[in-house]
Amino acid sequence: MKSVLGALALGVLLVSSSALLARGAAPDPAVGTWKLNTAKSTSATLPRSETRTYTAKGGALTLSYTRVSADGKEISVQTTYKYDGKDYPITGSPDYDTLSVKRVDSHTAESTQKLAGKVVGSTTRTVSKDGKTLTLVTKTTNTSGETTTATLVYDRQQ
Repeated sequence: MKSVLGALALGVLLVSSSALLARGAAPDPAVGTWKLNTAKSTSATLPRSETRTYTAKGGALTLSYTRVSADGKEISVQTTYKYDGKDYPITGSPDYDTLSVKRVDSHTAESTQKLAGKVVGSTTRTVSKDGKTLTLVTKTTNTSGETTTATLVYDRQQ
């Protein structure tokens, strides 16, 4: 009888532990493909288009995006990072060469962009509670010290 109760207790412990682990491993709401909604976005130099994709693997997030700028130039950017505030390399961006990201809450992250070790921008990324909209509010400082703010709004594609 003791072995049956022990096995039952162990089973309950394993089930409840699995449920807690599953709850703690909630998927990142940014994961997926997002398309820029130019009608809802504001920027001094609004891109013509942009599609960004976030994928998660092994505790890291990979961001890749393709943007067609206001002047028609296309760039493809990629980075893989963790929410640990450390600098991670970015490839393909003419404006930044590293990115560091911290989690604010389950739907919000803040990042800092650097070029040659100098902070040149910061972004707050928010995913709506319904998971259909991603918003980036970015503040950048140019070489003259002028600060600009852009708000880019994206619609979930998948």
